[in-house]
Amino acid sequence: MTSPAAPGRRVPEAVHRRRWAILGVLMLSLLIVVLDNSILNVAIKTISTPAPTGLGATQSELEWAINSYTLVFAGLLFSAGLLGDRLGRKKVLVGGLAVFGIGSALAAFSGTPAELIGFRAVMGLGAAFVMPATLAVLMNVFERDEQPKAIGIWAGGVGLAIAIGPITGGLLLEHFWWGSVFLVNVPIVVLAIGLMLWLVPDSRDPAPGRIDPLGVVLSVTGLVLLVYGIIKGGQLADFGDPVVLGAVGGGLAVLAAFVIAEKRSDHPSIDMDHFRNKVFSAAIAAIALVFFALMGVTFFAVFYVQSVRGYSPLETGLLMIPLAAAQMVFAPRARLLVDRFGNKATTTAGLLLLAGMLAAFAALEADTPIWILEVIFFLMGAGMAHVMTPVSVVIMQALPREKAGSASALSNTFRQVGGALGIAVLGSVLSTAYRGSVRDELGVLPPGARHAAGESIEATLAVAERIGPRADALAAAADDAFLHAMHVTALWGAGVAVLGAVGLAVFLPGRTPGPGDAEAEEKLVSAAESADG
Repeated sequence: MTSPAAPGRRVPEAVHRRRWAILGVLMLSLLIVVLDNSILNVAIKTISTPAPTGLGATQSELEWAINSYTLVFAGLLFSAGLLGDRLGRKKVLVGGLAVFGIGSALAAFSGTPAELIGFRAVMGLGAAFVMPATLAVLMNVFERDEQPKAIGIWAGGVGLAIAIGPITGGLLLEHFWWGSVFLVNVPIVVLAIGLMLWLVPDSRDPAPGRIDPLGVVLSVTGLVLLVYGIIKGGQLADFGDPVVLGAVGGGLAVLAAFVIAEKRSDHPSIDMDHFRNKVFSAAIAAIALVFFALMGVTFFAVFYVQSVRGYSPLETGLLMIPLAAAQMVFAPRARLLVDRFGNKATTTAGLLLLAGMLAAFAALEADTPIWILEVIFFLMGAGMAHVMTPVSVVIMQALPREKAGSASALSNTFRQVGGALGIAVLGSVLSTAYRGSVRDELGVLPPGARHAAGESIEATLAVAERIGPRADALAAAADDAFLHAMHVTALWGAGVAVLGAVGLAVFLPGRTPGPGDAEAEEKLVSAAESADG
C-alpha cells in the first residue's frame, strides 16, 4: 500500500523515495532522442559519400534528413503532450519509444536518401511522444523546491548525449556501415522501455485539453513549406526563384492562418495567451535561438573538421567532447549563478558568450591550431548551459503542475523549430556563399556537372577525385571556398544570438530567489505567470 505523503508534500511517499531512480530512467529516454541527432552529426559526411560507403546524399538531402525528423517532432509535440495529459504520460512514453525504435531500425537499412528522409520522419513521430512526457513526469515526481535541481540534471543529460553521440557514431563508423548509427538505438529503446514499465509511475491531467487536428495540420504544413523554400533557395543559390518565393510565402501564410486559428479555437494546440507574458515569451525565444545557433553551427563544423581538416568521424566525435563536457558540468550548476546574479544577467551573459564563440569561427582557417577549436567548443557549451537551465525552469514553473506536458511541449517545440530553422537558414547561407565562391573554379568542368558540383564541398571533392591532374587545384579551391562560406555563416549565427541576448536583457526578471528562499521563489513564479509588460 502506498504510504501517505509527508505534510505539505504533493508527491506520494513511495514515488518520492524513488524519484532519483525515476529521473535516471527519464534521462535514458531523453538520451536516446538527443543521442540520435548528435550521432547523425558525425555521420553526415559519410552519408554524403557515394555508395557503397554512403548514400551519395546531396547537401539539401542531408538537411532534409535532419529536418524531416525535427519538423515532425516539432509539429506533433503539442498533440503528444495533450495525449500524455489525457491518456497517461507513462503509456505515451512507452509507445513513443517503441515507434522511435522501429523508425531507427528502418532508417538503418535505407537504400536511398529519400527512404532515409522518410524513416527519419517516423523517428520524429516517436520522439514527439517521448520528449514532453519526460519533463511532465519529472514535474510530477519532484516537489517544487527540488524541481530546479532536477531540471538542471535533466538538462545536463542533454550534454551527456551530445558527448556520447559523436564518439559512439565515430566508433561505429570505424567498424561498421553507416546504418549502424541508427541501429544502435534499438537495444537502448528496449532497455528504456523495460525500466520505464518497472519504475515510472503514471500521471495525467485531471482536466486535459482536446486535440487540435487543424492546428497540427496547419503548423506542420507551414513549417515544411517555409523550411523547403529556405533550403531550396540555398540549393539554387537564388532566393528570388519563383519556387523559393512561393514556398516561403506560402509557408508564412499558412503559419499566419495557424496563429489566427489558434486564437479563435476553444481547444488550441498553443494557447496564444501565454505569449502575452513577455517573460515567458523571452524564455521560449531564447531556447529557439540557442538551438538555431547550435544546430546550424554543428552542421558546418562537421564539414570543417572532416572535409577541410581531414579528421575521421571518430576523431570528430572526440573533438566535440568539450562542447558536451561544458554542458554536463555547468547545466546542473547554472542555478547557483542565477541565485547570485539573477536570470537576466546569467542568461544574457550566456547568450553573449555563445555569440562570441560563433563569431570566433570566422577566424578559423585550414591550419588553425586545433586546440583553439576545442576552446571555442568548450565556451559554447558553457554559454548554452547558462541559458538552457534557467529558462527551462522559468517555462516549466510558469504553468500549473497539471499542465506540465503543455509547458514541456512549448519548450521543445520552439527548441526543435529553432534547430530546424538553424539548419535550413544557416545551411542555405553556407550553400549560397560556397557556390558563389567556388563558381569560377568549376569552369573546368562540363556545363552539366557544374551545378551539382557546386552545391557543397563534398560534391566538389567527389568530382575532384575523378578529374586527374587538376584534382589538387580544385580540392584546394573547394577548401578556400568552404572556409569563406563558413566565416559568413558563423557571423550570421552570431548576429542572431546577439538579438536573443538583447531580448533576454530586456524582458527576463533581474532577480531570482536565493537557495531555500521559498517566498522569493513564489514571487518569481507569480511574476512569470502574470507579467504582461
